[in-house]
Amino acid sequence: MVAAGQVPAVTMRGISKRFPGVVANDQVDFEVQQGEIHALLGENGAGKSTLSNILTGLYRPDEGEILLDGKPVTFHAPRDAIAAGIGMVHQHFRLAASFTVAENLVLGHRDAADRGLLLEPRVVEGRIADLSQRYRMPVNPRARIWQLSVGEQQRVEILKALYRGARILILDEPTSQLTPQEADDLFQTLRLMAAEQRTVIFISHKLEEVMAVSNRVTVLRRGRVIGTVMTKDTNTRALARMMVGREVVFTQKKEGPAPAERDVALELRGVSATGDLGTPALQDVDLTVHQGEIMGIAGVAGNGQRELAEVITGMRRRTAGSITVTGRVTRGGNPLEAIQRGVAYVPDDRLGTGVAPSLSVADNLVLKAFRGPPISTRGVLHRRRIRANAEQLMHRFDIGAASAETPARQLSGGNIQKVLLARELSSRPRVLVASSPTSGLDVGATDTVRGLLLAAAQAGVGILLISEDLDEILALADRIAVLYNGRITGIVERQHANVEQLGLMMAGAAVA
Repeated sequence: MVAAGQVPAVTMRGISKRFPGVVANDQVDFEVQQGEIHALLGENGAGKSTLSNILTGLYRPDEGEILLDGKPVTFHAPRDAIAAGIGMVHQHFRLAASFTVAENLVLGHRDAADRGLLLEPRVVEGRIADLSQRYRMPVNPRARIWQLSVGEQQRVEILKALYRGARILILDEPTSQLTPQEADDLFQTLRLMAAEQRTVIFISHKLEEVMAVSNRVTVLRRGRVIGTVMTKDTNTRALARMMVGREVVFTQKKEGPAPAERDVALELRGVSATGDLGTPALQDVDLTVHQGEIMGIAGVAGNGQRELAEVITGMRRRTAGSITVTGRVTRGGNPLEAIQRGVAYVPDDRLGTGVAPSLSVADNLVLKAFRGPPISTRGVLHRRRIRANAEQLMHRFDIGAASAETPARQLSGGNIQKVLLARELSSRPRVLVASSPTSGLDVGATDTVRGLLLAAAQAGVGILLISEDLDEILALADRIAVLYNGRITGIVERQHANVEQLGLMMAGAAVA
């Protein structure tokens, strides 16, 4: 419980931050009590990340002040915030890809360096094992970051903050890769931290989670505070309305039978593949996706989802089995072949794999079409056509960018996802592999992306929807396959599935 009259753990007064052409935070007042779980909501681009980056020393505010426990502080760098007991798990991870999990946890940690822990990896690995077990976030301390799935990398970020003893913990979309049961376990951990008078700032686009775990909610819109409410006095529809300034209708697939009578768009028979560590990642996978069907793939991160997507899209070679796209067998291990067969791909790592961050929106939109007409002739790119293509797609998919020449890295997560979908869907695919397509997106962007997926299915595209968000799968999929330890443990019709049943199957439990 939050004690009345106590000094707030965090106070931010009149915080403003400007970037060229953008006011990210505009006179923001934000206060979090000791022992409180305080949710921070807002659309992508509302200013949440900027406010968090100011609190963690990544940015300096143009105006305003920060107080910790009632005392003014000034952070010149992230190390100052860490020393003050502030830790953050960012939506886009701050990890060294070539280093191990253990090395990332002690990297730049003065306490670890002073005590020689960098030279005692077994000590660090033991502490990681203890934290992993305590907080139910299994990860291999010796694995290198590039070998881990996105969900596993998220666990490393959470463990890193806990390892460094943060008393004020900022979590940006911490449950996006967890099963409902694991999310519940995390919520129990957060409540224990709050009971110990630790402070948690919880940033999430999952309104049901906010209602389940937070004490209060602050909503930002276009850089300004719209309001702060007690969680017990509000509901998801009211919060969504505060976030976007209008009523939000949550898109979902209409009830009806799966389009099994249609031709097969994608078929996998006995497909197996190894992971980056050389161990089996997929084992004897059988799947069929019909034209116009959305097949959901549910599973905890690290159970073969990434390998499944990469095998289908030609980015990883299979070790056994066959893959057929609209009746034609693919050789595999060749992304260009997959593209030519009509396979489109929206990866979960939108910045690392999906787009080229330094290239413009216009260039990103032709990354799969630049080899020939109308974009190029005999290897010569037609810049005017590239720009016209971008302007047409930006209008069609409502991509919010200053211009077609804006670098992709400057876009919000929702707009990057729209760039990905615009590029992939404009290629007129027969099969679309969409991996966590709405992860980290606000309710407005999520609704837009879901609408695009449903429209693609309506147009006859066979869609493989890979997601750890069971609510999303239940809203969109015709059928749901559960992937555990590289195997399909069961396939259920959407109308016969429920969250509890799928969550248990994702955890490896046998369900009658």
